Amino acid sequence: MLKSAITMLFCGTLVSLSVAQTHSPVAKAKPVTVFTVSGKPVNADEFTYLYRKNHPNKTLDYTPEKINEYLALFINFKVKVEEAKRRGMDTTAAFVKEFNSYKEELRKPYLPDAKLTDSLVRLTYERSKEEIRASHILMSLTPDASPADTLRAYNKAVEVRNKILAGTDFGNAAATYSQDPSAQLNRGDLGYFTALQMVYPFETAAYQLKTGEMSQPVRTRFGYHLVKVTDRRPAPGEVEVSHIMLRTGDGKDNEKVKNTIFSLYDQLQAGVKWEELCKQYSEDPSSKDNGGRLRPFGTRGMAGVPEFEKVAFSLQKPGELSDPFQTQYGWHIVRLEQKLPMQSYAEAAPALKSKVVRDDRSEVSKAALQAKLRHQYLFKENVAAKARAMGAADSSLQKAAWKVPATLKADKEMLFSVQGKPYAVKDFMAYVQKNQHANLQDPRKYFEELYNHYAEACIMPLVEAEIATKNPDYGFLLREYYEGILLFEIMEKEVWNKASQDTAGQRKYYDEHRASYTAGDRVKAVFYSGNTGEFMTPVREIVQGGDENKIQEAVTFRKLKTESGYFKKEDKAILEKMPWAKGVYPAENNGIYYLAWLKEILPPGIMSFEEARPAVISDYQAFLEKKWLDQLKKKHTVKVNEKGKKFILAELQAK
Repeated sequence: MLKSAITMLFCGTLVSLSVAQTHSPVAKAKPVTVFTVSGKPVNADEFTYLYRKNHPNKTLDYTPEKINEYLALFINFKVKVEEAKRRGMDTTAAFVKEFNSYKEELRKPYLPDAKLTDSLVRLTYERSKEEIRASHILMSLTPDASPADTLRAYNKAVEVRNKILAGTDFGNAAATYSQDPSAQLNRGDLGYFTALQMVYPFETAAYQLKTGEMSQPVRTRFGYHLVKVTDRRPAPGEVEVSHIMLRTGDGKDNEKVKNTIFSLYDQLQAGVKWEELCKQYSEDPSSKDNGGRLRPFGTRGMAGVPEFEKVAFSLQKPGELSDPFQTQYGWHIVRLEQKLPMQSYAEAAPALKSKVVRDDRSEVSKAALQAKLRHQYLFKENVAAKARAMGAADSSLQKAAWKVPATLKADKEMLFSVQGKPYAVKDFMAYVQKNQHANLQDPRKYFEELYNHYAEACIMPLVEAEIATKNPDYGFLLREYYEGILLFEIMEKEVWNKASQDTAGQRKYYDEHRASYTAGDRVKAVFYSGNTGEFMTPVREIVQGGDENKIQEAVTFRKLKTESGYFKKEDKAILEKMPWAKGVYPAENNGIYYLAWLKEILPPGIMSFEEARPAVISDYQAFLEKKWLDQLKKKHTVKVNEKGKKFILAELQAK
């Protein structure tokens, strides 16, 4: 994302953060001011931190000239940021949302739930070593169901469970009572699965059962389940295969397709190359050009095509071919490329952690974290005030149209306190009105959710202050993000958009600086390229005809890449392989096939505005930025502290 890149103007590569960096706070010396912008100080510790971070080569980058050059840039940066703040650009909803998302990611490694997350990752890895085969019976229930509907579904699950314990076959019960539509066909059998392939409560129940056991009713977001484990086996890892597919359906003669796939199988057995037949016959457009190769997958990785998965896992040796077989998509031949064993925990952990934090199991660590933070920061509820506040919930919340009742608008009674600081009922009411979103939840349940979010929002500033005290780099990084977003926003508004959209300004700048835009021999050209040369003859004829619409149709139909512009001979190696004259020329370079349409050969001299425009826009941006900065420095007074300047020079040049 461009904004992220600009955000790091003075940040360089974001340093990797971890709990291991935490250290005890030490007594701080009085900060040394390097310069002020509109009377606001910028201190030496911030400047030296950023300089060291972005200049790892101490031999070359720590001269007085380099440091002073960076100081000048940093002053300009702070002046622009100050202007953005004056305009209130850090108060917009878009800014707050983006900055908060950065902040949330940044603080994760420092929060006390990191160990719990790690334990969930470890648990998930251990479970993934084994596959469970289970059946279930579902009593459907929405997440926001009423208490009466919830009890009714639970009682029905208990009733069915008792029938099974009394002798009713589980499969028969599933076909009779389950509200999972597939139960009529599979009698509740879900096949084999492993960790992260079922919702977390269901997965946990299954892994805690022994083979042949049935669970108590298990609540998930789908309703109440009865789970019965019918088999357990070691996980087979992943398999990587290639396939040739001939489609059926859409009026095709299935018998003819079948005969063709068996003919291809015979040709493979006779020694015809797999890649040749795949490219010529396979009707899977996403894989035919790379030998039919598919990404590795594990159990249920092809859950929508179980026949394909079964055949793929049945192959034993790399290069082994399956017999032709049919799925709902057509006829296939599969070739085994490799079998991949389970990764070690160290190898699997990063990807698993990413999945765990997005999965509903992460709610376990979130709930534990909130409980821990409430205890740590002395969170105390006023039970009576909370009950009164919760009574204000009504159905208008579902449409995000809720308004604070007149009786609560000025209610100053304490709702809860954090480290002794009281938060009033009226403040929570205002938070709800501002942050509500349309939803389908029970109003009181949604109100409770907003209450928990509000409590978290009141605690988190204390958490962040403690993190910043123990980890100075955290505070610096937060400031970098904050000011970097502001820099991007104001530069886009004041410089980049103006320079790129102001055609008249660009033209005027070009006319005043024509002598700066010169070039040697070059050509105005369009290049069309593809992975095979079959397009070159027919497309060449169309290009020579000069009809731009027909050319574009051919390019789109054949999915060719295009590149146009002005080029010197050394800019494109392909130009060395063709005459330096107007025309349309075919050529090949490093396995890529080209048609080069050389429209015009240009002699050395001043470039036209059209040709020079990319460079003109860049120079015009620099011109506008300098002009704007001169205006800003009259508005925001900059004062450099010479003692502070000497201090940073000494700090950065110290051995």
